[in-house]
Amino acid sequence: MARRSKKFDPEVADPAPLAEALGVEFVPELLDLALTHSSWAHEHGGAPDNERLEFLGDSVLGLVVADLLYSEYPDLSEGELSPRHHALVSAVSLARIARGIGLGPYLRLGRSEHLTGGVDKESILADAMEAVFGAAHLSAGFEAARGLVLRLVRPYLVDVDRLSAELDPKTALLEAVAERGGDAPVYEVSGSGPAHDQVFTASVVARRKGQVLVEAVGTGRSKKHAELAAALTAWNELRSPRGS
Repeated sequence: MARRSKKFDPEVADPAPLAEALGVEFVPELLDLALTHSSWAHEHGGAPDNERLEFLGDSVLGLVVADLLYSEYPDLSEGELSPRHHALVSAVSLARIARGIGLGPYLRLGRSEHLTGGVDKESILADAMEAVFGAAHLSAGFEAARGLVLRLVRPYLVDVDRLSAELDPKTALLEAVAERGGDAPVYEVSGSGPAHDQVFTASVVARRKGQVLVEAVGTGRSKKHAELAAALTAWNELRSPRGS
């Protein structure tokens, strides 16, 4: 495995072990670039950052995941494949993958991002993960990048419906209720506590032929978040053996 230059910030781990773990023969300079956030580049005289590699990696990721879903789900329509694709390439999923491979300590971040926990920030991790896919493509070719994407994304395929529901719980619940012949869910929200520190509680109920099909409660710091929490709880209830 190729070694990188020894010129790197002392706060940042040498990414050679990361390259070894990912099983890709990265060009060291490209892997360095993939791990370089714009905040670091700005503090180092406008040095290059990972945004161009992120752009490339986004396309590599999107194509590989689309091909994977097309092959794995031959009976699903475009409308059923799209939310699954969205879930697998989302920032939430990419950040989970990045955390799973321990990407954070290898990131080059500016001082402000370091101080505010940038090594575990969802958007930074997701962008860097896409940049790594782009670097793999340029370093070792599309097939190597494709293999890397599949190794990292495929484990999430088994729970892709849950990932999709977490991204859009209200739509997921609406569809799950409709599949079971129910009426559209109805939400009610109330707040408690002082105006500057309110906690909202949402209840949701969906009925089928006048009978309760599913009901749940969720809380959050806003009405929207409370409704989303309630919707996800209700969706999980419908997906459980008792609710199916």
